[in-house]
Amino acid sequence: MSSTARGLQENAERCIPHDRSALYNTVSVTLDTRFDSYLIDPHYLSMAKSVHVVINDDLDGSEDAETVSFGFDGVSYEIDLSEKNRAKLQKAFAPFVEHGRHVTQRRRSSATRTTGPRIDRASIRTWAKEQGLHVSERGRISAEVMEKYEASR
Repeated sequence: MSSTARGLQENAERCIPHDRSALYNTVSVTLDTRFDSYLIDPHYLSMAKSVHVVINDDLDGSEDAETVSFGFDGVSYEIDLSEKNRAKLQKAFAPFVEHGRHVTQRRRSSATRTTGPRIDRASIRTWAKEQGLHVSERGRISAEVMEKYEASR
């Protein structure tokens, strides 16, 4: 057993009460590619964590708000609003929504890489070898060789 594992085991033994009948669960700990088991209090393994998320109104700070999404001039917005402020927003937008056209959200295409005309790299390699230039059989062709090839055309 490594000294680190031995130290952990000694610390664990100091924490375990003399009445070990309640301690029946084991946990494996990996240290120095060895597995050492330590007894753990079963209540520790069954503890639960409860997380409560409270959303507050972005305008007045009141609780029980909901996130509202809207768009204007091609920009999408989100704001957290209480029921009262959401009703105000709906009332303000109502005449515009009533007379507006519903547009489905379009997916924006990802930026595509613009490339120049397709280059026949095999012919460039052949040309470079005929010119006595060093060029590898595979991989990137240096900018210097590419410039010389273009200049010769």
